Amino acid sequence: MIETTLLCLALNMYFEARSEPIAGQIAVAEVTLNRVASPHYPNTVCEVVLQDNNRGCQFSWWCDGRSDVPTEHHAFQKSKALAKLMLNDGEYISVVGDTVTHYHSQSVSPYWVSDFTHSKQIGKHIFYEKEEMAPLPRPTKGICELRPKYTYTANGCVESKEVI
Repeated sequence: MIETTLLCLALNMYFEARSEPIAGQIAVAEVTLNRVASPHYPNTVCEVVLQDNNRGCQFSWWCDGRSDVPTEHHAFQKSKALAKLMLNDGEYISVVGDTVTHYHSQSVSPYWVSDFTHSKQIGKHIFYEKEEMAPLPRPTKGICELRPKYTYTANGCVESKEVI
């Protein structure tokens, strides 16, 4: 399960920001983890990355019709290493903060942009937050995949009673 979480985060970083500076790649990971921590999004990294809505996918690479197999070996290795750092049990690197849940490339103007406040730009990505949103808890200890004997339930991440 941990490997799946790492792969989902690394793929998102790779396809969304592989040509960006490291800070931009970390910011994409941070937005993904902020969404995991938010009650408005799914509870796992993979569910957040693969989430769709009535207008398409949350992250465009997932439903753009192109191959989802990384072709740049070095860039994907870097994405995996950064994803591992971000998923490390403890404090992770923060470049955009714990209220930022959206971003887009400067080359597009998404329909949702007027609902959010500009936070900062890193590389070619612009990051956004909701003004009224309280800081989100850092999800590293709340990501069930990183906690042995824990599972997701309707009440969130709880200790599993199953004996494996």
